[in-house]
Amino acid sequence: MSKRLSIKDISKRKNTKPIVCLTAYTAPFAAILDKHTDLLLVGDTVGMVLYGMDSTLPVTVNMMINHGRAVVNASSHSCIVVDMPFGSYQESKAQAFRNAAKIMAQTGCQAVKLEGGAEMAETIEYLAERGIPVMGHIGLLPQSVNAFGGYPVQGKTDDGRKKINNDAKAVQSAGAFAIVIEAVEEKLASEITKKTSVPIIGIGASADCDGQVLVTEDLAGLFTDFKPKFVKKYGDLASDLNDAVKSYAKDVRERKFPGEDNCF
Repeated sequence: MSKRLSIKDISKRKNTKPIVCLTAYTAPFAAILDKHTDLLLVGDTVGMVLYGMDSTLPVTVNMMINHGRAVVNASSHSCIVVDMPFGSYQESKAQAFRNAAKIMAQTGCQAVKLEGGAEMAETIEYLAERGIPVMGHIGLLPQSVNAFGGYPVQGKTDDGRKKINNDAKAVQSAGAFAIVIEAVEEKLASEITKKTSVPIIGIGASADCDGQVLVTEDLAGLFTDFKPKFVKKYGDLASDLNDAVKSYAKDVRERKFPGEDNCF
């Protein structure tokens, strides 16, 4: 059995072999993804993907723990990072530590991820100094959907570019071992990747990033109504599942299932 990748292993991938990262929320998916990925992110997108929520805001710490534990249990190779949900770390550094420690202790994950740039630097530093590895997240912040007024591309203005550059510097200096950069113009994401000393993992950013992350259900084609520009569809599971269920329903209605081979 291969040894699970650590945050140090991920950190060493700066300017080397690109980091393959995908989201995972369940044991069956994690077991499959783990064979091909370096890092599995138990994202708060679980709220939208599995629970049908309109945003990530209603996701709770306990939800993240339950899904994080499932992913850790079903994997053995990838480094596992669990998102800290909205409201679990913004109030104070002490609140952030309590919830991060709870997540790590009850899931067995290697690190947590939290959103925010310069404004979260003190919190990141506080956690890192107390033995909690942190992955940063800058650019578009889904937990700030109401403040952003949606999910717009970031870094289009001089002020926007300056802010994202400052955020990258602040999060790195605070001790984050890696940074996700989301929905940022390609040139800016490339520049930040070259300037920083920690791995930059892009989503809707640049191919020059040190790694890439996508929501697994998006790349697998499980959703047909909405497809973000930055997603490349590598499968058509929605169509395959539809066909399978359609065939099953037909067999049940025609009393062809269960057949002789399916009965005791």
